[in-house]
Amino acid sequence: MANINNKNLKLAIQKQGRLTDETLDFLRKSGLEFESYSQRLFSSCRNFPLEILYVRDNDIPNYVASGTVDLGILGQNVLNEKKPKVKKLLNLEYGFCSLIVAVPKESEIKDIKTLRNKTIATSYPKSTKKFFNDNNIPVKVVSISGSVEITPALGISQAIVDLVSTGSTLALNDLEILTKVYDSEAVLIANKDALRNGKKDLLEKLTTRFKGVLSAKDYKYIMMNVPEAVLPKIKQIIPGLKSPTVSPLAKEGWFSVQTVIKEDTFWETIEKLKQVRVSGIIVLPIEKMII
Repeated sequence: MANINNKNLKLAIQKQGRLTDETLDFLRKSGLEFESYSQRLFSSCRNFPLEILYVRDNDIPNYVASGTVDLGILGQNVLNEKKPKVKKLLNLEYGFCSLIVAVPKESEIKDIKTLRNKTIATSYPKSTKKFFNDNNIPVKVVSISGSVEITPALGISQAIVDLVSTGSTLALNDLEILTKVYDSEAVLIANKDALRNGKKDLLEKLTTRFKGVLSAKDYKYIMMNVPEAVLPKIKQIIPGLKSPTVSPLAKEGWFSVQTVIKEDTFWETIEKLKQVRVSGIIVLPIEKMII
């Protein structure tokens, strides 16, 4: 078995769980080449000085805080619960979920205030206690490491605080959401010393790759052919990052227009283009974008 090269950056990710597949996909979209399979303990990147360690998600905060690894990718929910002394570098825009308060559908509890002095079961005791303390609602918090959803049916609790993405597990257990505690997504964290020691340059190069992937997710590349008469209107509608690229076509009086549009204004922009009678719009995804 090969040894880990300690001169390389070390990144800890979840070995098996909710974030694993999306994290591996994100790393590969960042141009990193490595092997991964279920029994592997670590991987060495072939084209970047990076070692990837596969560990339990709850261990990632301690590994990063202690300097065992330089970086970690984990859910914001774990960061909120563990509160390690680390530096959060990036939100990675995947693994979206929420920590919620839920009760049985037939329960008479319809407001968090009616949970006063009730028992709450959760795998997130610190976050749960903080939430109810902040709302001045005294509750008894029972820490559960397994399936929290079953505890109301067993009479252990009157409500639960748990992580949900689609809500399907809640529905299967006849539970409904009462309120949200916080939203979560995958984040990149770093050991504070890694920002200062000899690996700083490597860290900046890696985060540049990550930011390129994240920026690309926020934009769409569009191409269209338009008559010269509507060019002034087109330039007002789609300014792009600086300005659209306009090139003359072989057909006199026609131009090719290429630009980048932000994802959150994409459909609004398309409607405006249709209003000035632009058609034949080609939309392309952007793999990476360095701004």
